[in-house]
Amino acid sequence: MNEKILLEEEKHYENVIAEESVCVKDNLVYEKPETLTDTPFHYCPGCGHGVAHRIIAEVISELGIQSETIGVAPVGCSVFAYHYFNIDMQEAAHGRASAVATGIKRVMPEKYVFSYQGDGDLAAIGTGETIHTCNRGENILIVFINNGIYGMTGGQMAPTTLPGMKSTTSPFGRDVVTMGNPLKITELVAQLPGVYYCTRQALNTPANVRKAKKAILKGFEYQKLNKGLSFVELVSNCPSNWKMTPLAANKWLEENMLPYYPLGDIKVPKEGK
Repeated sequence: MNEKILLEEEKHYENVIAEESVCVKDNLVYEKPETLTDTPFHYCPGCGHGVAHRIIAEVISELGIQSETIGVAPVGCSVFAYHYFNIDMQEAAHGRASAVATGIKRVMPEKYVFSYQGDGDLAAIGTGETIHTCNRGENILIVFINNGIYGMTGGQMAPTTLPGMKSTTSPFGRDVVTMGNPLKITELVAQLPGVYYCTRQALNTPANVRKAKKAILKGFEYQKLNKGLSFVELVSNCPSNWKMTPLAANKWLEENMLPYYPLGDIKVPKEGK
């Protein structure tokens, strides 16, 4: 088929769409939730943060709790999360998001409160806040994005960087003898009695995204029960600092991240509890 015929067919279909007005609101099956603003994301192409924002916003919208939800933004790639969520948001100092969320929830216990944190924020500078927030069983949701690297500041090794994985501060790969093993923070906090629900999901495939959304939904729903803390880890990619295309980054995530950070529920509420 030559180029002229292709152009004619394209014009024909454009005319059909315009004449029949098929692109109208009544025909839409998927659209941006009102819990996201119209501000364009600043994230790199293929980054999982946009997907994570989307499913959190969808859950808030579907639960009808937009006016009752308060989010806490971290320092890191998602430092501007308050620009994107159309809900009440509070910025926190680096690593202190769970502490800020604790204060908000204690002052306004009727609100749904969540923190949104990357691995450098939550598992490095914020390790102390994270552990003690979980240990106290604060009735909040922590959403933890694990992409195995410091994204915003140049790709340094993070607490979650895999053994042998290269970064700007481990150019020959992470040596566990001198640099220690990666922190499996979700398994660690799951041992604490204050944690009510703890799970690890991923953002690399449509099926995994659906499971991640379901986990976030549970995290918000469990706040109603006032039983303790919900912790949802989302394994994501970082195409820019992994120096890969988005497609290659998702494949690398599946082949390398997921064997080390297996997906699934780690701690779930006991029946009747």
